[in-house]
Amino acid sequence: MSQIPHLNEKEVTPRDARREKREQMVGRQLRGRKIRSERVLEAMLSVPRHEFVAEEFCARAYDDAPLPIGDGQTISQPYMVASMSEALELTGTERVLEVGTGSGYQAAVLGHLAREVYTIESRTRLALEARERLARLGGYDNVHVHAGDGTLGLPELAPFDAILVAAGAPEIPPPLVAQLAEGGRIVVPVGAANEQQLVCGRKVGGELRSVALYYCRFVPLVGRHGWPAGPLGAPGGK
Repeated sequence: MSQIPHLNEKEVTPRDARREKREQMVGRQLRGRKIRSERVLEAMLSVPRHEFVAEEFCARAYDDAPLPIGDGQTISQPYMVASMSEALELTGTERVLEVGTGSGYQAAVLGHLAREVYTIESRTRLALEARERLARLGGYDNVHVHAGDGTLGLPELAPFDAILVAAGAPEIPPPLVAQLAEGGRIVVPVGAANEQQLVCGRKVGGELRSVALYYCRFVPLVGRHGWPAGPLGAPGGK
């Protein structure tokens, strides 16, 4: 004889389960590692990370790890996305440039934190997929996806109040510094192709004053002011 469920029992839907996983991600991976900005924590809770990975990786979407997205690129671990976003100290009024769109996940998080986000991806396929994904999800009309050499920035749309580079550069690309507004902040992984330091800088008096935050590992930033295209594409973050 089958049992009749209690009327107050509530079926757990996949949507509920994913929300719970996001809450666990924010609590354990972000708050637990001293991410303190409530705006960043709320943005990370709001963006459905599982929508930015291939179906085969959906079950691992909220793991504390980067995941492949194709073309030798990855979606960064949640902590890295939150940490870089927090370093920009966004208040919601800024125009932000992101270099290295990847899946569009970091851009979506920034979309919750800034007034306008302009993101550029050197791989056309990824740029088109990210643009379609953000349009399908809705709520990201303030995120604008471009395809091109990210090391050149988007001079026609400059200046930017903040710039986030989601790939490892041998040095901070000069065009990005030129496109950063006075008082603006930039975060970029700088170093060798297989390991970098996350550098955070602020433009003061026309010059960039920067400090290294911690070691990290990102895919190489390819372009005129980055690494040459070739076999440097080691797994990292985007």
